[in-house]
Amino acid sequence: MSEFSNVTVATKANIYFDGKVTSRKVTFADGTVKTMGIMLPGEYEFGTEQTELMEIQAGTLDVHLPGKAGIQTFGPGDSFNVPAKATFKVIAESVVDYICSYGV
Repeated sequence: MSEFSNVTVATKANIYFDGKVTSRKVTFADGTVKTMGIMLPGEYEFGTEQTELMEIQAGTLDVHLPGKAGIQTFGPGDSFNVPAKATFKVIAESVVDYICSYGV
């Protein structure tokens, strides 16, 4: 999907890792929430409260998912799921543009 219609976008950014990862909350008319973000090159560890679907729009992300052996690489058009109450590690070799959906 190249654009979202009929949404509300939060003007305040979520800023993590000293500004190396940022995102903005997008709320749809039905209450569905997504974040759209940018990740600068680096290694990061995230924790989830609820299930997440990460969709890569641009760049390449190496991901170590909980319960999975090794690292998986995701690029533009790829997506991956992260379980609720989990921790996962990522390595961005370049700038990564992503969309994260919650509770999916």
